[in-house]
Amino acid sequence: MPLRTQLALLTAGLAAATCLTAAGPAQASTSHACSPSVSIDRFSDALDKTTYENTVVGNFSALAVDRDGSLAALSDRSSLFRLDARTLKPRSVLPLSDENGAALDSEGLVVDRDGTYLVSSETEPSVRRYSRTGEILDRLPVPDDLRVAPAGRGRPNGTFEGLTLLPDGRTLVASMEYPLSGDPADTVRLQTWKRHGSHFRLGVQYTYRTDPGLGVPEIRATPDGRLLVLERGFTAGVGNTVRLYLADPRNGMRKTLLTDLVTCPTLGATAKQPQPNPLLDNIEAMTITGRTKNTLRVLLASDDNENPAQTTRFYYLRVRTTPFF
Repeated sequence: MPLRTQLALLTAGLAAATCLTAAGPAQASTSHACSPSVSIDRFSDALDKTTYENTVVGNFSALAVDRDGSLAALSDRSSLFRLDARTLKPRSVLPLSDENGAALDSEGLVVDRDGTYLVSSETEPSVRRYSRTGEILDRLPVPDDLRVAPAGRGRPNGTFEGLTLLPDGRTLVASMEYPLSGDPADTVRLQTWKRHGSHFRLGVQYTYRTDPGLGVPEIRATPDGRLLVLERGFTAGVGNTVRLYLADPRNGMRKTLLTDLVTCPTLGATAKQPQPNPLLDNIEAMTITGRTKNTLRVLLASDDNENPAQTTRFYYLRVRTTPFF
């Protein structure tokens, strides 16, 4: 049965923040509109099939804005890149590993307020804190149920994919990609931790319902404490499905569709394999790079899996919002 929790605990202290809702049709760009709420400015394939310091630039599973305004881009092959926010040109690469020096299946990334990195891996699953130079500083507790079978009920390659820190700076949230064994087929768990001093302790756990056949590769907290949620799936011979939702923990995780990216203009993009829209690929990473009063600037990136049939592609979106009082 789905876990029921008191969701109000998740967003305590956020009531003073300005809330966001999907905007009306008049706010969407006519030529680049994906939906009434979302438009796409451009895309970039500049990093596709490139290397930097003998490291493949790709396999991107998470993005975050670093303290200096650069982009932190996490590869699921245990490499953390720092990219120029304007050109995407790599500036540095930092290898990450577990306590035994082994590579991780690293999937989620948060740049904490002190500049350290919180990184989730779906191998166990786990969340570790790393220094700016890659040393492990801490490892967060994980409920037994979420561990990969046979230790728990998690599916291999289906555990902690998304990771985000709520605007209070105290609440960390990790999303499972797929349901636990025994859970409904459309229900994934989200685990929270609460900051206590320099450590995080386990917090409430709650559930999110996906569209049929889709998983959750990424979540990102909005400035008001809601969650942008990516849902993604793949059908051989057809291609990817990628949808962007806004979910509200203060309202039973009720979600609102912002856009199905298949409706975006192609902007001249080409695909190396069948896709319902050649702009689409295996989109897995997401971060908010800026905001104006009614608009979030959202950056997405795809994971090419070092596959010749896939592309490392960045997508520059504008998500229109209106104040809620």
